[in-house]
Amino acid sequence: MNMQAIMQQAQKMQRDLKKKKAELNAKEFSGTSELVDVVFTGDKKLKSVNIKIEGSLDQDDKEVLQDMMVIAINDAMGKIDKETEAMLGAYSSLGGLF
Repeated sequence: MNMQAIMQQAQKMQRDLKKKKAELNAKEFSGTSELVDVVFTGDKKLKSVNIKIEGSLDQDDKEVLQDMMVIAINDAMGKIDKETEAMLGAYSSLGGLF
């Protein structure tokens, strides 16, 4: 193989990787426990929290608590992403493998 063919193959792999990453980011993943259901997108963003405790919280308090949980968890995930970039940024040319 010549160098140009290798570069074309690498570029194709990078495009394919970006496409797969976009597909993953568009998917939703749910987790559940006895008291809480959560939904994340493939890029680790929390989309929703549902607290299954009925009666002990009024509806407004429950909604505020759920919203605050989404904000706090996404804030923590953002900090993880930022630290990952700071520590591993030199490898980011690998197409977002981490």
